[in-house]
Amino acid sequence: MDSSSIITTFNSPLEAGVRAVNILVQAYPNSYDLQRLVVFDHLIVHTKDIGGPESLHPQLPLRTTEILVRRKLIENGLLLMMSRNLVERVVSNVGITYKAGEMAQTFLNSLVAPYLKALKERALWVVETFGNLDDETLRQTTRRFFDQWIEEFQSSQKSMGA
Repeated sequence: MDSSSIITTFNSPLEAGVRAVNILVQAYPNSYDLQRLVVFDHLIVHTKDIGGPESLHPQLPLRTTEILVRRKLIENGLLLMMSRNLVERVVSNVGITYKAGEMAQTFLNSLVAPYLKALKERALWVVETFGNLDDETLRQTTRRFFDQWIEEFQSSQKSMGA
């Protein structure tokens, strides 16, 4: 099988874009910068790790490393969703942020799969829980969880003989 035929179910630009649209619809009319969307994208699929509802994705021992590869994935997902009027880029004196586009809510309303319904619920929970935190408070809050995950990662490495 060549690399062009590999299917990336959980980490394609399409899925990252759909997760971003969900987050931005729940946050509307607020907009978020790329860094916040990267963090929220991780939190939306690992909500149980942060005291929320059951996680959407498996709680793999090495999931802490996921955050390291998300930025480019989220950028590509945002570009895809912007090309469909589902996300708008906002340029202001505070920098570049993103908000739900004109067709975002209509698009999400058309999705009825159980996973996507659960995704909408997790997006609402993440935005309600973390959406109004300033950047430093969000950084401090998520650092607590990431420190726990790093400890878990190190324990996992020791148990594998690394």
